[in-house]
Amino acid sequence: MRKPLVIGNWKMHGSRRSVGQLLDGIAGVADLAVEVAVCPPFVYLAEAAARVSGTGIRLAAQSLSEYECGAYTGEVAGSMLADVGCRYVLVGHSERRRLFGETDHRIARQFERALAAGITPVLCVGEDAAERNAGAT
Repeated sequence: MRKPLVIGNWKMHGSRRSVGQLLDGIAGVADLAVEVAVCPPFVYLAEAAARVSGTGIRLAAQSLSEYECGAYTGEVAGSMLADVGCRYVLVGHSERRRLFGETDHRIARQFERALAAGITPVLCVGEDAAERNAGAT
């Protein structure tokens, strides 16, 4: 039976120092009955990859481009994420849908790009914070 997966999404929080502190603090959780992955901001992926190496904690990314490569300023390709050691990537997060206008079509393309790069896409479904707080779901 496959282990349940628990992913900690750091969103746009943290610093180089806090990355180290947090990862050092959770290093022992890799022995639990769940698979653990961390989703640091893009700029800390390499730092996190070095820290989780050999711990059993997996590296995940918060998003990826729907494009394989090219002149897409600010985008990150699935192949780049795989190159730094990402095992998982979030796609379809409610904040990305709401704030950046990511559509179902774009999310489907991101899903395909993740698979093509050998990364497991984690499709986010469900409500956003406002819907949850309003009891609308």
